[in-house]
Amino acid sequence: MLEERLAHAPVPLTRSLGLFGVLFLTLSVTTPASSVFVIAPGMLQTAGTGAIWATLIAGLICVTTAYIYAELSSAWPVAGGEYVMVAQTLGPLPGFAMLGINVFNNLLFPPVAALGISAVAGAAWPGLPQVPTAIAVLLGATLVAVLNIRVNAWVTGIFLLVEVVALIIVVALGWAWQVRPVAAMLLHPLMPTPRGFAPASFASIGVASSIGIFALNGYGAAVYFGEEMHEAPRLIARAILSALVLALLCVGAPIVAVLAGAPDLHALLLADDPFGMLVRLRGGGTIANLASLGIVVAIVNAVIACVLATARFFYGSARDRSWGHPLDHWMSAIHPRFGSPWLGTLLIGSFSIACCFVPLRFLVILSGAGLVAIYAGIALAVLIGRRQGKTGTDGYRMPLFPLAPIVTLAALAYVVWTSWLDVDEGRPGLIVTGAQILLSAGYYWFVLRRRGEWTVHIPAIVGQSSSSG
Repeated sequence: MLEERLAHAPVPLTRSLGLFGVLFLTLSVTTPASSVFVIAPGMLQTAGTGAIWATLIAGLICVTTAYIYAELSSAWPVAGGEYVMVAQTLGPLPGFAMLGINVFNNLLFPPVAALGISAVAGAAWPGLPQVPTAIAVLLGATLVAVLNIRVNAWVTGIFLLVEVVALIIVVALGWAWQVRPVAAMLLHPLMPTPRGFAPASFASIGVASSIGIFALNGYGAAVYFGEEMHEAPRLIARAILSALVLALLCVGAPIVAVLAGAPDLHALLLADDPFGMLVRLRGGGTIANLASLGIVVAIVNAVIACVLATARFFYGSARDRSWGHPLDHWMSAIHPRFGSPWLGTLLIGSFSIACCFVPLRFLVILSGAGLVAIYAGIALAVLIGRRQGKTGTDGYRMPLFPLAPIVTLAALAYVVWTSWLDVDEGRPGLIVTGAQILLSAGYYWFVLRRRGEWTVHIPAIVGQSSSSG
């Protein structure tokens, strides 16, 4: 059976990316500008000036998680990503459960992001239709993603520069008219109330920290491009850690600047678009419109990068014969000229476009709390992998082991607890993620096991042969 599998192995991805190419693509998945303008306002509304502490806490947690990604990706820089790491350490059933969670997370992000563009750009272009705009963005992103990965690295790098300029505008306007010192906000953090301010509570800072973790997420996406990276076992950890450091700067600096420079702090903290408010007040309508354009570019950039990463993820899962014929054949097909998994990319784009006709709220619910399960899975994987001698040997070895996975698991336990108390959004997200795990386990048990042993393919460049998941 193994000989038959190897005889029909898909064409491998072409190694054409260096450190900076992977870094550009990874930062584009992180999309710092849309994190600031779309996600960070929730931190300000929840914790007020305590959002500075929340950013520091979220950054610390993300550092520990980035160390985990760095060590596991160095051991297995494989397009399948997290499910490969878990399958190689915890076994095939947990590995396929992780694969199932990633299916939902990876497939649903592009349509959710694209559907949000009209709301983000509404101030500059009122009346922008939601569904047609989303379809146009997804269609363009899919066609670009079919091209050679080096072309995409350049495209996303240019788009990334535009969104960084938008963030620089926010930081410059905040510091140019600074009205309150940072030290005072750190020593006496305040959160907004209907009548004024109250001291920011530990609970509010904790909830804002969980939002901050989501805002900074994306640095681990480097692993999806590992099979197209030169010297991936040596360089991929550097790409992951560099992406996190740059994301921290790009997200943290605007948060501090907008709090330091807001003329009316209470109004800013309660605003739906606090960063846009600061730009309009301090810079005027033209600069505000340019910043809005930067946010739209950031979201489009994130959609392109996510389609690229998702296509690689499905390429890996199809190579591992996860879906059966003809899906495995289609999603593992490599374009002879562009070297991309082109049929898989087109399928992903088509699915994303179809999702545009589904209510956005339903898509958000379906995405669940998968990030919690993914982080927990890789934390356990690195603990077991180090004990088994599979990680931290030839490639990157995280410092102060096992501190990073322990901190990550403790933080995730707190996030799960606070999410369960939130009956409107947090609890349904956890329930949906649990259902995704059960559905994936059922598919593995009743479908894959009946076909034979499900195995995870490790490219020879990693220094290992194909091995059982």
